Amino acid sequence: MIDLETIRDCYISTPSKIVLLVVDGLGGLANPDTGRSELESARIPNLDAMAQQSACGLTTPVLPGVAPGSGPGHLALFGYDPLKYMIGRGALEGLGIDMELKPGDVAARGNFCTVDHRGMLTDRRAGRIPSELSEPLCRRLDQITVPGAELSVLPVESYRFVLRLRSPGLSERITETDPQQVGVPALAVQPLDHNAEKTARLVNQFVEQARQMLAEEERANMVLLRGFAQLPSLPPMGDVYRLNPAGIAAYPMYRGLATVAGMKIIATGHTFGDEVETLREHYKQHDFFFIHYKPADAAGEDGNFAAKVKRLEELDPFIPQIRELNPDVFIVAGDHATPAIMAAHSWHPVPFMLHSKLTRGEGVPRFNERACAQGSLGRIPATQAMLLALAHAGKLVKYGP
Repeated sequence: MIDLETIRDCYISTPSKIVLLVVDGLGGLANPDTGRSELESARIPNLDAMAQQSACGLTTPVLPGVAPGSGPGHLALFGYDPLKYMIGRGALEGLGIDMELKPGDVAARGNFCTVDHRGMLTDRRAGRIPSELSEPLCRRLDQITVPGAELSVLPVESYRFVLRLRSPGLSERITETDPQQVGVPALAVQPLDHNAEKTARLVNQFVEQARQMLAEEERANMVLLRGFAQLPSLPPMGDVYRLNPAGIAAYPMYRGLATVAGMKIIATGHTFGDEVETLREHYKQHDFFFIHYKPADAAGEDGNFAAKVKRLEELDPFIPQIRELNPDVFIVAGDHATPAIMAAHSWHPVPFMLHSKLTRGEGVPRFNERACAQGSLGRIPATQAMLLALAHAGKLVKYGP
């Protein structure tokens, strides 16, 4: 897999503009009752019309057969080799909510969850409690103390929060407490090497105190922790690609990803409509924009096929609004597939389309998995998306004499 810096001398700065829309969990699989995927079932006339004027294909986020997390999936679309630049979700969540992370800190993504009287998980997301209920709980958890470390708990959104540990000699090499299923208890943290024993002990002490503190709550009566991570270091995409990049995302984790990639984060509201309005307001100030759409992934992870179809249909009216800005390159891509019939991220290839003044259409009638498989781009690594964007925007010059 090519590294984004391999052809660094070929990148040039130009006034042309690129918009990368990442539809989280875009790809899907056929409903057994209809034989059609979520995209094939959705009424998306604007995406379909764009596909008819674009270069289309499928992307592989990491490797064939490997189901990616959102972090690797997005980094690949930004041009980073996800096998080289591994970033834990805890650090991304922390950066996304502007939590201070210093070298050596360890951050974890936290879920409030529900357990029964035996301590068995009944809901890993505590019924997706709203932020107005979770934020007071985070303030309570933030009062927990453990000997030998400074702990901080900050709310993210709904049932999610970030735990930060600060102490000398910490390690991200520990296991997670989330068993990824219900009907079983939360797991105790285990060190993955001897240097992580201190960290595992501190986290287990925090979890036990949290269990006692939340025991009387009706839904959010326990916590799950995963994605333990320390501060990453990536070459800024603005320096490498000679861009002035900006990230617009309502959800904190994706602001964290954009931050790690070296983008300027532009504050926005809580909806995708807010994101599009923010894009419009700041369009003259940057030459590359990453904009993120979350709802399709959430519906897929819930295993709700009809809801994912509806979320895709709700995205469609925004496509003309973005196209009205007349970007030189407009890409619609996905970080991974989240088929509702699997209720999880999957390894399946993801629909991809790129529109520019150089694309005139190639007979692809609709924007879905089956149609994009027939496009001229074929099946490509997601890391090549940025190269195609730069080339179509006139920002990538000839390689070699």
